[in-house]
Amino acid sequence: MATAQKLQTEALVVEKAKDDFKLITVTVDPVLRSDEVLVEMKYSGVCHTDIVFQRGLVPTVKFPAIFGHEGAGVVKAVGSGVKDKSLHPGDFVLLSFNACGKCVECSKGQPARCHGHVEINHTAKRPEDGSTPTAMADDGRKVSSQFFGHSSFCRLSVVKEACIVKCPYPESMAIFAPLGCGFQTGAGTIMNSFKATEKDSVVIFGLGSVGLTAVMAAAYLKVRQVIAVDLVPVKLKLAQELGATHTINGKDTPDTVAEIKRITEGGANYAMDCTGVVKVIENAIECLSPCGSAAIVGVPAAGSRLQLDPLTFLLQNKRLIGTIEGDSVPSKFIPQLMELHKTGNFPIDRLCKIYNVKDFHQALEDIEQGKGLEI
Repeated sequence: MATAQKLQTEALVVEKAKDDFKLITVTVDPVLRSDEVLVEMKYSGVCHTDIVFQRGLVPTVKFPAIFGHEGAGVVKAVGSGVKDKSLHPGDFVLLSFNACGKCVECSKGQPARCHGHVEINHTAKRPEDGSTPTAMADDGRKVSSQFFGHSSFCRLSVVKEACIVKCPYPESMAIFAPLGCGFQTGAGTIMNSFKATEKDSVVIFGLGSVGLTAVMAAAYLKVRQVIAVDLVPVKLKLAQELGATHTINGKDTPDTVAEIKRITEGGANYAMDCTGVVKVIENAIECLSPCGSAAIVGVPAAGSRLQLDPLTFLLQNKRLIGTIEGDSVPSKFIPQLMELHKTGNFPIDRLCKIYNVKDFHQALEDIEQGKGLEI
């Protein structure tokens, strides 16, 4: 159904690159397209990607903009063409990324590999006609919205159906919100991209929410060696508690790659970079055993370049992949992660701290200091 009244709400808006997030009143488009759903946000995770975009490190963003892409809320209205006929007002939902549904990869059932991922999610272009959804500030300026298909930093948001996953556990929505991106990225890289087994060794560089959920997933799969690398002792300690078999403090270790090769007796089967730092990505490639695979998961600066020895890379049959959203199908993988949490195998509550939206800037400060990994 469509809505007719003006939808005035609050949103955290970034006026231009590097500006602070400001909580202001905006008016949301009052008419739902057929494949859209109106959702009242109850919670939103804050992914490091939101901060990367706010700082202007990804050049595709149009400001002013509403970010946020780990929403959790309640359905208020449903578009007439929504395919899921079981979706109704009052349903509790989690929100993930958007996809075109029509490209080669989407047609194969791989939405995380959507050819239009950047345009559809980063610039929020509608895949059907290339238009960009906007909200309206009080002074009449247009504000880019539907970031990753839903802009969860808006209290009342128009959401693409492709983003929606039903949540049967409304009491856990506060900690389930980050499943939409960060948590599924970490777990999915281990479970979907690597398909790691009990015989493997895995190295995880960077222990934010993505890296630590990767540790959880590897521990759940009983991976033989789970090596966690970071610079912050408290994060290394938490990784060990969550199942890492070895930890390495990159600040105190003269040669991280040599130490990994010592532990693994020649190199790791899999290595995952969650930092986006070029030197760390190079280390992830170098620490691999022959036939090993490395995944870039963190967001490098635009225009960065890697250095590697292509002959060694070839002769050792190594692989380097970019992994978006843990190579997951949210409608299938997020319910799986919810059930893993309920059975005690995915303790994401260890990573979460809940803030009021009015304390948003304190939350960002705590993330920078490592006091809260997801909020």
